[in-house]
Amino acid sequence: MEESTKEMYYCALSLNDKEYLIAATTKGLAFVGSQNAGLIELVVWIEKNRPGTLLKEDSMFMEPYCIELEEYFTGKRKKFDLSLDVEGSNFQKMVWRELLNIPYGETRTYSDIAWAVENPKAIRAVSSAIGKNPIAIVVPCHRVIGKNGKLNGYRGGLEMKQELLDLEKINTPPLKATM
Repeated sequence: MEESTKEMYYCALSLNDKEYLIAATTKGLAFVGSQNAGLIELVVWIEKNRPGTLLKEDSMFMEPYCIELEEYFTGKRKKFDLSLDVEGSNFQKMVWRELLNIPYGETRTYSDIAWAVENPKAIRAVSSAIGKNPIAIVVPCHRVIGKNGKLNGYRGGLEMKQELLDLEKINTPPLKATM
């Protein structure tokens, strides 16, 4: 008997002149896109991480996820209550679970996360796992900064990371323009 195609529902969430594509399965939220990245970011992620998944636009299905994200962006929500559907290696899931422990308005370093997952020498592996976090904002990888207090890479770009930290009133050194 042939296995049925997995389905994932998505919608575009527009906030503050920015659009975020978000996607979920019947198990929970599976993806939060970068600002204004469009459908291509979601399609590429699915092809790489969940091949064979059928995308369906469904605003009604996605409404509970949109509501919580809107509440976050308007300052009404500091912790998400959404069910999540994440797939990754055991190490990635361990790192992502640790990110969920970082309170709103606080940051941790990559080294802090490595220590928290009981692998203090795995800073690069932690950084890689954080970079592959499919559920930005909800799994708050934006709250992880360099040991020197500066912002390091972010899938949505350092501007998006800074905006999220500013929203949470987290002070970081100003971003410098790169040539």
